[in-house]
Amino acid sequence: MLPLVRKDGQPELAKTVHRRLRELMQAEYDEGGAIGRRYRRQDEIGTPWAVTIDHQSLEDGTVTVRDRDSLRQDRVAIDELAAELEQRLREPWSSPKPAGA
Repeated sequence: MLPLVRKDGQPELAKTVHRRLRELMQAEYDEGGAIGRRYRRQDEIGTPWAVTIDHQSLEDGTVTVRDRDSLRQDRVAIDELAAELEQRLREPWSSPKPAGA
């Protein structure tokens, strides 16, 4: 769980969403340093999806889910986040590298 900035209510919302997810699955909270460094830090420890709270989260109740392997980013409603992540956990994993690479 990564608030984009440490102001404007983003850390508070990020902590609330983090607490909800921790009841269902392992989750980390990180607000230290620039967002790019936080993404890389989570990539290094093997976190499959980074969830970012930003100004749009406060406006419409959605978050950005960033996939570690594809770097794809999707907007997901906070109320649907746990179900979305649980669904992703059930999906078969395949390497993003081309076969034979």
